[in-house]
This record gives sequence, structure tokens and C-alpha cells, in this order.
Amino acid sequence: MTDRNSPYDRNQITGVVLAGGQSRRMGGGDKGLLELAGKAMLGHVIDRLSPQVGRMAINANGDPSRFAPFALPVVADTMSGFVGPLAGVLAGMRWSAGNVSATRWIVTVAGDAPMLPLDLVSRLTAAVGARETAIALARSAGEVHPVIGLWPVALADDLEAALESGVRKVLHWTDRHGTVAVDFPMTRIGRIEVDPFFNANTPQELDSLRAMLAKAAI
Repeated sequence: MTDRNSPYDRNQITGVVLAGGQSRRMGGGDKGLLELAGKAMLGHVIDRLSPQVGRMAINANGDPSRFAPFALPVVADTMSGFVGPLAGVLAGMRWSAGNVSATRWIVTVAGDAPMLPLDLVSRLTAAVGARETAIALARSAGEVHPVIGLWPVALADDLEAALESGVRKVLHWTDRHGTVAVDFPMTRIGRIEVDPFFNANTPQELDSLRAMLAKAAI
């Protein structure tokens, strides 16, 4: 049933947290498992996205047991080799189509973006409206975020064919279907304005985010 306060049926949308990056600038390993304000960054992402969707899964390769504390399905890429974020999108589409019968879309987010807007999904779905094959991508401060978006599950075969033909850049594929960029305003942490899709790519950026959150809590 659609929430009376929501413009969309969240049961038709599966949230997929993309946690399969190689994190080279962070020194390797799983960025999302690093501590932030008392819990893993990935935990913040899940807490903010889960009320907005019907089901959730984590996209990551390797031993899934490292994500056991989150009690979510862990979905590996369906294509071999590290072919970039579109492989995670495809894996999420395939898993959702096979496990959540009501799903029409997936929403992907980065596992290291702990300040996701609480209206992310409603704004993305409103932007595509009745265009069932359109893809909505979040944008802030004039920058499109290719891994944070709404994707029709019906495009899975098309995406797989594109990846097999060598397509790797997200926008090269999404523009074929009509990319809808959806603007989000800055958010505030205490008195500081921050991009809601800020992600910590380096130890220094993570330390800065920790400091901002600690200051806001005072």
C-alpha cells in the first residue's frame, strides 16, 4: 500500500547500497565499514535509505560475512572483473527482479555517503513521473552523482548488453534512455553547509566529517 504521506509506492522500489568500490584513496578495504559518529558509515546510509524503500540489499564482492551486522542480502556483481558502478546497478536490478516481485525500480546509493536526503526517493520518482524508462540521477552544486539514482528494472537486459559491448561510463548509458538530473539543496550540520552527497574518499575527508559531526553534537 502507498503511504498516504508519500507520492510513490515504496514497495515498488528496492534500495541498493553500492559498497563494492576499491577505495584506493582510503588505503583499500571497505570504506563503508569505517567508524563515523559511533557506527559504520554504511550504517548511516542504511538508516537514511531504508524508510524510503520496500527492500534493501548491499552490492559488494568477496566474502559477504563482513556485512553480517547489517542483516541485509549481499549481492555480488553478475559480471566478472571490475567494470565500474554500472555492474553494481545491474546486479541490483537482477537481484531485485528475482527476489522482489513488486519491484519496478531500484534506487542506488553510495555506501560512503552518510548524509543522504530523507526525501531522496520521493524526489527522484517525482522527477521521472510517467516516463517508465527514464533514469533519474541526483545532482547537487551543479554536479551529477552517477551512482545515486533511480533505475527501471526493465532496463536490465539493455544495461547488460551495453556492459558487454564495453560501455563503462554511467552517463554514456543513461543518456540513451533520458537522464533526468534532480537537484538537491545543501544540508546543514550544525552551522556548516555540506553537500548531502558528500562522500569521504580519503582519511582526511573522513576526519573532516567526523569533526563536523562532533561539533554539531555539542
